[in-house]
Amino acid sequence: MIRVILPLARATLLEAARSRLLWLAAILCVLCLGLAGFIQQVAIIEAPRIQAAILAAILRAAAAFLTAAFVTMSIVREYDDKVFELMLAQPWPRGVYLAGKFVGFSTAAVALAVIVSLPLLPFVPLERLGAWSLSLGCELVIVAAMSLFCVITLAQIVPALAAVLGFYVLARSIGAMQIIAAASDAPGTWAERAADWVLRGIALVLPRFDLMTRADWLVVAMPAPAALAGVVAQAAAYAVLLMAAAQFDLHRQNF
Repeated sequence: MIRVILPLARATLLEAARSRLLWLAAILCVLCLGLAGFIQQVAIIEAPRIQAAILAAILRAAAAFLTAAFVTMSIVREYDDKVFELMLAQPWPRGVYLAGKFVGFSTAAVALAVIVSLPLLPFVPLERLGAWSLSLGCELVIVAAMSLFCVITLAQIVPALAAVLGFYVLARSIGAMQIIAAASDAPGTWAERAADWVLRGIALVLPRFDLMTRADWLVVAMPAPAALAGVVAQAAAYAVLLMAAAQFDLHRQNF
């Protein structure tokens, strides 16, 4: 099966290289460098730290959007060109096709994480940037897996992309939601308690994006090795779970 997975992954990487993904990433880096120059002019103190924090937030969000858009548009294009049905008609399990596409998408996501980290080189130490880039790569692998699952399930660009972006925003903000919910010391009504339980249940199944790729890793101190290991473990676990769900849905569909 490796002989099938590797050519599929290579074809996906070629598609990423030939598409506008690299151009968009390059334009993003240039714009961020221009923004860094503007911030340097208006910042009164700690200009490098302010530059790094603002650029990190922009690059992280833009990289997640580019990853989700590339995965969804790539699969929908294969749907429209009947390439998807041709691949599934080959004498190999459907999960092999899914694994090949995921390997290609996740490799492209890691490469994108490295590219979008380049504008931060002048502002932060290299070791901190390396840890931040590793975490961003893991985060984008989860986004790629979620995008692949959503586009296999929904088979449309707009619903799939909206679902992925909603998942990303919710996973990014779930920690803040829990802090706000726990801020009140007064006992709430049964509806408020039920909402709190629902929020806790959602937090249990979502990846903790709020603990990944943090700006303070760039401007304060590197994360502990245990924190980076937790990020990698989360990426691996959620990738496996999302690919299993996508494979189940793929086997359920009739082509």
